[in-house]
Amino acid sequence: MTIQRDLTLDDGRTLRVYDTGPRIPAADGPGTDPGLVVVWHHGTPNTGPPPEPLLAPSRRRGIRWVSLDRPGYGGSSALPGRDVLSVAADVRRVVDALGVGRFAVMGHSGGGPHALACAAALPDRVLAVVCGAGLAPPDADGLDWFAGMAPAGEARVRAAVRGRAALVDLLSGEEFDPGQFTAADHAALAGPWSWLGEVAQEGGRTGRNGMVDDDLAYVSPWGFRPQDVRAPVLVLHGGQDRVVPAAHGQWLASAIPGAELWLRPADGHISVLGDAVEALNWLLERARRR
Repeated sequence: MTIQRDLTLDDGRTLRVYDTGPRIPAADGPGTDPGLVVVWHHGTPNTGPPPEPLLAPSRRRGIRWVSLDRPGYGGSSALPGRDVLSVAADVRRVVDALGVGRFAVMGHSGGGPHALACAAALPDRVLAVVCGAGLAPPDADGLDWFAGMAPAGEARVRAAVRGRAALVDLLSGEEFDPGQFTAADHAALAGPWSWLGEVAQEGGRTGRNGMVDDDLAYVSPWGFRPQDVRAPVLVLHGGQDRVVPAAHGQWLASAIPGAELWLRPADGHISVLGDAVEALNWLLERARRR
């Protein structure tokens, strides 16, 4: 069962937090909970409950999920002007409140850069990272950042480059473009990953603040360099991805020291999550080594 709670921060903001494990810190202090804690980073626009399709296999592996709504989504207060790195400070507040010491991170789509941010900012606490279908930074050397994006997605991020007003104006008239997903993606959304449709609907229920702030953060300086991440990193990407083209994952894998790339040539943005359970096994193995 996933427990939901709201955490009030010193700056007055609220973070909505989700936890599949005990709410009370273990008596011996942070880091004493059995099994591996994985902090989930959601995509854009989603809310933060941990990935429902992975909960049953996680229980069998002793994995506890912790996650949060990023600022502006669901029950979390907005944080205008946030960059990608800012999520790390919020994650630190969450895991401290839950009595968690060291943990792994996993993110999909827009959650990928935020997972990497945690590893960069919290090197003594992040054990390993899975970055699934994640964007590369906008200043990625040698990468044609927009090449291969579906037209609707490209229009959105180009509007973000022009600034908040341009992005808000575009989103006010935007309609969902099913062509950004492959046939395999649509099959995954209709089947094992239908849960993503639910959290995407919930992500837009409280307005567009979270989505706007996410998109502006992706195309602005991130506040860290992926090259500085030292935790073990698995980059999981579909070769047919039309939302975040595979070149982004390839760039990340080449830039992050020691990163491992699982490029799935036949998969798109969603269907690549068919390898998510194997990615959990990878996290467990890497975490045990540290």
